[in-house]
Amino acid sequence: MMTEANDRLDVIEAVNRLFIATDNRDWDAVRHCFNAPVTIDMSSVGAGPSRQMQPAEIAAMWQQGLESLDALHHQTGNYLVTVDGNRATVFCYGIAIHYKEHVTGRNTRTFVGSYDFQLSVETGRWLIISMRFNLKWLDGNRDLEKS
Repeated sequence: MMTEANDRLDVIEAVNRLFIATDNRDWDAVRHCFNAPVTIDMSSVGAGPSRQMQPAEIAAMWQQGLESLDALHHQTGNYLVTVDGNRATVFCYGIAIHYKEHVTGRNTRTFVGSYDFQLSVETGRWLIISMRFNLKWLDGNRDLEKS
């Protein structure tokens, strides 16, 4: 039996699953966190305007963009979840740390901000249909990928 409390936990798990899969570079798992089409808005970090993408496109874009890094770490918290039937919204704080051993010794880049997600429940699983990152600040080596 589904309850609102169970739904809230399942929604949070769906968001966590995305970040864990990204950190593990499990691109197939990343793809399965989304329901097509997905609205992605990373404009606050200079990624252009909000757009609709297919889950496979997102996974491929992230794979290509993150492949040169040695490690990734995403941490989220302070979840505010609203469930309304088969739809849910999530607000949470987020930190993403990119690590690559660098000749300068400046080995990290840290993104601090918040996320806004929308999810829908499909075949018993909550899947992300919209994701927006709201950058508060960026610290560290902005040219991390360059040797």
